[in-house]
Amino acid sequence: MTTRNVLSALIGLFFILAPWLLGFSGNGNAVRTSLIMGIVLASASVLAIGQAGWNSWQLWTSFIAGIGFIMFPFIYGFSWTFAGLYVILGFIVVFLNFYNMDADAP
Repeated sequence: MTTRNVLSALIGLFFILAPWLLGFSGNGNAVRTSLIMGIVLASASVLAIGQAGWNSWQLWTSFIAGIGFIMFPFIYGFSWTFAGLYVILGFIVVFLNFYNMDADAP
């Protein structure tokens, strides 16, 4: 469970740095959205360490952020390469947090 939360937090850190790593730092709205959603994902994932079950708001927040990252490249019209990266990482976040919600509490 801790490993899944740490992986989710690391993906959140990637999304924080993504505008500069992937070269879309000139698109102000996309940068702000990626920064805010990345901070939300990383923070909620760190707070979710040791949490399990369907009543954990931290896991739900991370889960919803993952869904947001799946939609993100289509909202901002990214190329298929960036879209694929965001969609794959978004699905990984969704899967990790769903698996944590379905896990037994420690």
